[in-house]
Amino acid sequence: MGMTRRIASGFRRRSGRWRLRRLRGAATVAGIAGLVACALPVPASGSTSVSPATATSGPASAACPANLAGKATCYTGQDSNGAYYAIAVPEAWNGSLVVHAHGGPDLGAGSDPDRSVDDLSRWAVMVDEGYAWAGSSYRRGGYGTRMAAADTENLRRLFVTEFGKPRRTYVHGQSWGGNVAAKVVETYGAAKHGPYDGALLTSGVLAGGSRGYDYRVDLRVVYQYYCRNHPRPSEPQYPLWEGLRPDSTMTAAGLRARLQECTGYASDPKERTAAQQRNLDDILAVTKIPERTLESHLRFATFTFRDIVQSRLGGRNPFSNQGVRYSGSHDDRALNAGVERFSGDPSAVRDLSYDSDLTGKVTIPVLTMHAIDDPTAFVEHEAAYRAGLQGAHRERHLVQTFTRESEHSELSNSEYANSISALDSWVRTGKRPAPSSIAASCTAFDRRYGTGCFYDPAFSPSSYASRVNPRPGGLRWPAMTAAQERSWSRIDGVGIAP
Repeated sequence: MGMTRRIASGFRRRSGRWRLRRLRGAATVAGIAGLVACALPVPASGSTSVSPATATSGPASAACPANLAGKATCYTGQDSNGAYYAIAVPEAWNGSLVVHAHGGPDLGAGSDPDRSVDDLSRWAVMVDEGYAWAGSSYRRGGYGTRMAAADTENLRRLFVTEFGKPRRTYVHGQSWGGNVAAKVVETYGAAKHGPYDGALLTSGVLAGGSRGYDYRVDLRVVYQYYCRNHPRPSEPQYPLWEGLRPDSTMTAAGLRARLQECTGYASDPKERTAAQQRNLDDILAVTKIPERTLESHLRFATFTFRDIVQSRLGGRNPFSNQGVRYSGSHDDRALNAGVERFSGDPSAVRDLSYDSDLTGKVTIPVLTMHAIDDPTAFVEHEAAYRAGLQGAHRERHLVQTFTRESEHSELSNSEYANSISALDSWVRTGKRPAPSSIAASCTAFDRRYGTGCFYDPAFSPSSYASRVNPRPGGLRWPAMTAAQERSWSRIDGVGIAP
């Protein structure tokens, strides 16, 4: 009983706000860690394990980013899995916590201590709105959705150990972090009275890994058909599903030079050769990838594919383009006859799906926000996510909002502040908001932030298949059912190792 009171006193109410009183002392922290570990839900069978709420040395006081100076108390640290993290608690804390899942994935070998601090600066709007904020850099770079979800949950537990249980806890995921946060919701937030009260997914990669990168698979093979320089005929050949051969020394700058050589994409159109312009036109028309993000998508289909295939799946192929008919070029017959074709290894397809696909098993409010003209995570990812929840009969837990913006990760701060407020109101009142009411409430936040409100409440995205060539069986959602997840979880070594 005494220990429970000490946890509850980690923060206290004062004049309608919550004031932090951080728990100190190794003995106290160790005792609370044991109590918290006993009270927390057990992850789903087969998921990446979450270590007890411990850290290598505990959060250490750190200078806040410049945009939070004088507004919050900040901490950094490294958890027991090696993941660096950053935490901020506002001077006038509202008692609730936002746990952030970052995008990427970054491809460094280890955890990046700067990533979580940079994310704190980027998402300072959450702290400005009165929420404590915690973000993990994950224990390593490279792909691993369940690993990143486990590191996100581990940080939440660490926060509880150090600062007490928040009044409410929200998980926010951005870009690939949207996939991570959605996995957090399904893995750790599915139980009744689970640790998460709601989720905010912004610009999310919500089609999962087994289908969410098919347009980059298509880019990889279509690019090579037209350009023949990745690899060149004079270089060692390898199957394109590898992205890049394991021993290649190609850099991002080298890839950029080859893309420029073939398409002249970085040049003024008047300076391109006729062959470059036709190559560029065909690649863009067939893949439906925006010209301004062509290079970034090709980087992903090169370096991140190599990470997925070689580092995470032991050289096995999870990708397929069998049965896909490419269209939109100046000669579709020649393209379809000449493009490289391959089928995925069933065990690799299973492991990538288990790691990153979503079942729609959602029991808490989920609010999404997505730019209609997102050039990186196409807005049709939202259609895939909705279809998955509909397939699981959980769509009542979802509200989606869309904005007339053309960015991926740099949406309006007024809209981010409005979104977390709308989610909090939904959780507190139990009243599911309409996109039109969320759009209307943004004006009040724009008076503070002045970054604009660009909602389009009437917008609804077309199906995922309208933008990305479906593979056989790819029209059914969710991509992984809850029954498949349960079955696969019993297989030793399933998924992607942390």
